[in-house]
Amino acid sequence: MSTNKDPRQVRVAASQRDGAVIEVDGHNVASAVEAYRITQTVDEGPELTLYVQSGWKGLEFDGLADVVVEPAGVRQVVIGFLDSVDAAKLDAAVLDRDDLDGAPGELTRGLLAQLRDWAVEGAA
Repeated sequence: MSTNKDPRQVRVAASQRDGAVIEVDGHNVASAVEAYRITQTVDEGPELTLYVQSGWKGLEFDGLADVVVEPAGVRQVVIGFLDSVDAAKLDAAVLDRDDLDGAPGELTRGLLAQLRDWAVEGAA
């Protein structure tokens, strides 16, 4: 992971039709970016996180931001997947499984199995 403490000039423009333009200090880095995240709190300036190696669409940002570069990987995919899980739907699906066996840890095994099933299906 690389973090530059000095704000960099950043421009992000994305559309469904044309793809993304992601510029850092005037250099288009979109071809190397799989995903990006722009965050800002009330007390701090914007921060752009680039997940290296087609990014998300529908955002435009032009200004100074701290830039963090992280390797694209499983962590963000897992976080995104878990964030998309509806807890009530997961409860119902796990309790409806026919592979619960009453052994210690069955609910945890059921949760993990259900999440794995949804990950394979592409729906949570």
